[in-house]
Amino acid sequence: MQLGARIFKTGVAISLALFLADWLDLPIPIMAGIAAIFAIQPSIYQSYLTVLDQIYGNIIGAVIAIIFVLTLGANYLTVGLAAVLAIIIMLKLNLNNPVSLTLVTIIVIMESQEEAFLEFAGLRFLTILLGILSAFIVNIIFLPPKYEARLFTSIHEVTEEAIRWIRVSIRHVSDHTSVKNDIDRLSEKLEKVDQWYSFYKDERSYSKKQQYAKGRKLVLYRQMITTNRKSLDLLKRLHRYENELMELPEHFHMMLQDHLESLTSYHDQLYMKYVGKLRPEHSETSEEDVILKRNEVLSIFVKEIAIAQEEAGDDLSIYRLMHILSAILDYEEQLEHLDLLIMSYYNYHSEEVGSDLENII
Repeated sequence: MQLGARIFKTGVAISLALFLADWLDLPIPIMAGIAAIFAIQPSIYQSYLTVLDQIYGNIIGAVIAIIFVLTLGANYLTVGLAAVLAIIIMLKLNLNNPVSLTLVTIIVIMESQEEAFLEFAGLRFLTILLGILSAFIVNIIFLPPKYEARLFTSIHEVTEEAIRWIRVSIRHVSDHTSVKNDIDRLSEKLEKVDQWYSFYKDERSYSKKQQYAKGRKLVLYRQMITTNRKSLDLLKRLHRYENELMELPEHFHMMLQDHLESLTSYHDQLYMKYVGKLRPEHSETSEEDVILKRNEVLSIFVKEIAIAQEEAGDDLSIYRLMHILSAILDYEEQLEHLDLLIMSYYNYHSEEVGSDLENII
């Protein structure tokens, strides 16, 4: 487990909850600390949703506990029945996350043997509520997460590694096992990228201008992720069909290598354009000597594959080469779409470009 802001925030939230509970002279202050643990979340918006769920859940738990004590009394059997009823109600209300803390609330309230039961039960409920609110306060003011920077960093890291392996694979100098292991690792990284995207998407915008910019960024980042997946798909096919690639005629292989070099360079420069390190009007697709148009690439591939088929007569190898061609065309199409989205973002929100992300590249 890596040390991160959430770990430190959990510790601060526990300390704050215990301090406030002790300062307010609430019974069993340790319950405030326990409640704070349940309420810490990785994003502010998720913390807000968790606080609401925890409050609803603990109100349900407190009400059930009080009713059971006043009507059936408190013993091993009634505590268990109260817990079962609380779980059923919360599942019906789709309140799955706060179930654990709600059960803690029921046990803490029902184990009380005080004469002024209602007053003491209310204080215990407030103690738990204080822990939940302490965690929410800490999540807002202490090390607020910057999910956009983390999202862009993770996207860029996956892109750099995928591009490096594509360039190495097409030259046939890569180690087969190393490539396979890194492909698996990059697939796992992409899952983490989706998580960062979800956290960033959940962050709230407080003005219409911010909402419009955020909406465009979400579309743009989703396209970056899609493009990453296409680059990884291309790498997988280069890796899977490396033997067929090695048997290509030299001139055909050089054309393929030059084309992939151009596409990966284009991909890398798109990120530089997004953070403001390249002029927005700059585009690799405008240089005919660097990137051929898609229909020209297709035409050359079909011609060369037909020649290779006449020379080798291996239908299976031709079929596999078509798989590689398909992956290349998909990758190029997504790159061009990403370029258009970046240009569109520049046209509407040029003043916000690159301010926080420039140092990442």
